[in-house]
Amino acid sequence: MTDTLAPAPARARRATLAEQSTELRLSVMRLARRMRQERADTELSATQYAALAWTASEGPLTPGRLAELERVTPPSMNRTVNCLVESGLLVREGSPDDGRKILLHATPAGHEIVRETRRRRDAWLAKRLATLTPDERNTIAAATDILRRLTDQ
Repeated sequence: MTDTLAPAPARARRATLAEQSTELRLSVMRLARRMRQERADTELSATQYAALAWTASEGPLTPGRLAELERVTPPSMNRTVNCLVESGLLVREGSPDDGRKILLHATPAGHEIVRETRRRRDAWLAKRLATLTPDERNTIAAATDILRRLTDQ
């Protein structure tokens, strides 16, 4: 792999919305897959990292809220949380407001994995963005806003 991005081949405008959708879906999935490779702990699954990252950023969270955020079932999230607790990346604590509620907190080690993974991903992407022209970076900035709107719908 080279450090510079080759110019994208000139492509005719997609004839249909379905073709545009397919091309965008494949490109976004490839980018996401490549970004996921840049992580501080290769032992964590993508699901485990996502749960840890939510907790580090938004915590403390209940297991139920974490399941909602990740759009998985509570039993599935419970398995993920158990692995993270056993690994020393999350801790369970009783809620000060409701003793029946469990709150999840990222440990210092968990916070460090999230911080380092984000740093690596940002560095990987920044290196590639630096190879683009100013016009291409402006296009990426505009597309970022559009993609954010699509995901918020």
